[in-house]
Order: sequence, then structure tokens, then C-alpha cells
Amino acid sequence: MSSVLQGLTKSLAMTFVSEIGDKTFFAAAILAMRYPRRLVLAGCVSALIVMTILSATVGWAAPNLIPRKWTHHITTLLFFGFGLWSLWDGFKQGGGGGSEELAEVEAELDSDLKANGKATKDKVEDENKKQKRPFLTQFFSPIFLKAFSINFFGEFGDKSQLATIGLAADENPFGVILGGVFAQLLCTTAAVIGGKSLASQISERIVALSGGMLFIIFGIQSFLTSVET
Repeated sequence: MSSVLQGLTKSLAMTFVSEIGDKTFFAAAILAMRYPRRLVLAGCVSALIVMTILSATVGWAAPNLIPRKWTHHITTLLFFGFGLWSLWDGFKQGGGGGSEELAEVEAELDSDLKANGKATKDKVEDENKKQKRPFLTQFFSPIFLKAFSINFFGEFGDKSQLATIGLAADENPFGVILGGVFAQLLCTTAAVIGGKSLASQISERIVALSGGMLFIIFGIQSFLTSVET
């Protein structure tokens, strides 16, 4: 039970600081301003849950392919590497709360909106009509699929995905999944409800520095564990 709780706690903290201010966080906030929030939230959360489970499964399988001693050392190096990377990003950032990444994500979505033109407006009108249809049929809507695909592919190769793989290789994978899913749900719900006004207030520098320190702490803890054993 303690190993599950430890995996849950680490995963919850790590995923939360990694996802707040992340590209997928901003994408969810902007999409929620343009489309029905329920569909955006469902699409984003579904994608992040699937990615968390896939990542944890890869991490769980790793010790069966590589000696656990090596997976533990790799995880330790990942924590230190991501910690230094995040701290470097944080020190490079200027002060204040404005987000360059928010502007970049919004520009990408705007270009996509212009490219689709009238077809996008028609889709929105269709979605408003679909609100009266059975709930399950809405999961096959273009808006749900768009929110799902943006978040799913946005997480591929992301720092939080690689860290989840490393954490699941070293901790109880069930606890890692629970913590990751809960953190993803918290972050995405905040993004969808708060929208762009909340996203624009987030300081990327503070988030990066906080995440960096947390990764370093996890790295030190993992290193000390390997020394003791």
C-alpha cells in the first residue's frame, strides 16, 4: 500500500507542475473558448488519460526487458536531467506572467481555424445541435476528436511523458497512473474553466523553476535509494 501511495504522490506532484503552463494546457484553455466546454474537457482528459496509461505501461514493462538496477539508474538520470533542463528554462525566462507559449499555441489554432474556414463554423453549429443527442454519440464528434488528437500528439515525447515512463519503472505503476490521471484532470479542468484569462496569468518562469526543483528532489531521493541498496 505504501508503494502505491508513494507512486501516486510522486506522480501527482510531478505531473501537476509539468502540465500547468504546458502546451496542452494552453490548447485546452483556448479550445474551451471556441467550442462547447464539455466536449473539449472530455476530449482533452481522455487523451491525457490514455497517454498516462500507455506511458506507465511502458515504464512497468521496462524492468522486464532491462535489469531493474539499470532502469533505476536511468530514472535517476532522467530526474536530474529534467530538473536541470527545467531550471535552465526558468532562468532564461523573464519575469512577469505573460506567456509566449500561450501566444504560439493560439497562433497555431488560429491558422488552423482560418484554413478550415466555413467548414469550421458549420462544425460548431452541428455540435450545438448535437448537445440534444444522446451523450455517448457526442464522443464521435469532430470537436471531441480534435481536442483528443491535439492533446494526445502534443504529449508525445513531452517531458511529462518521459518522466512518467521513468517513474513507473521505479515506482508502483498503479499509483503512478492514479496520480497522473488525477493531476491531468485537475490541470485540464482548470484550463477549460479558467480559459485564456487564467492561462495568461501563469508565470512560465515560476512553473519551470518549481518543476526543476521537484525533479532534482526526486533525483536525489532516487540516488540515495540506490546507494542504500
